Amino acid sequence: MIRLMVADDHAIIRDGLKKILSTAQDMHVVAEACDGAEVIEGLRSTAVDVLLLDMSMPGKSGIALIQQIKASHPSLPVLVLSMYRESQYAVQAIRSGAAGYLTKNAESAELMDAIRRVVRGGSVVSALVAEKLVKQLHQPASSFPHTLLTAREFQIFQMLVEGNGINEIAHCLSLSNKTVSTHKANILTKMDIPSTAGLVHYAIQHGLIVASTGV
Repeated sequence: MIRLMVADDHAIIRDGLKKILSTAQDMHVVAEACDGAEVIEGLRSTAVDVLLLDMSMPGKSGIALIQQIKASHPSLPVLVLSMYRESQYAVQAIRSGAAGYLTKNAESAELMDAIRRVVRGGSVVSALVAEKLVKQLHQPASSFPHTLLTAREFQIFQMLVEGNGINEIAHCLSLSNKTVSTHKANILTKMDIPSTAGLVHYAIQHGLIVASTGV
């Protein structure tokens, strides 16, 4: 029996995943979490074979959370379920230790197959992400300035465009304000963008963040 933890900050998504996975005779959801702190605490108290992880939750999330999980549970397969279709998120997640990356529009059968694959030691990305990765490989890096960023820079870029300030990022990543400011400056230089507002515009334009509808 594959024991699963489902981590997502939306209860309706967790409930939906549990309902889908309950139809598989070889899978059982044994724990769930709504933020990074609950993921870490749950992994301390519950034996889990696969972690289904949302990339964006309150508190520590995304790349930073994957890195922390893999540091304390190196053999635990982390399968990311994300709303982000941009291939760079998949690249950074896998570089950080994730075993797979699926977008949330994946079919139920695709999700179950991915779980079985990563628990056997394999890796997986969704067809959409794989297609984007192939296209990206055939274009010069300068066509996608964000691909020039290191894993840490991309993590901070993501947090900046999601509205986090220098102090918040420093606290979340256990870095000094000066270090985060230096990373931010490097990000702006590498991407040839003059301001955080410009980063947000770039992120929206390239599907790295969902534009607010004001609703």
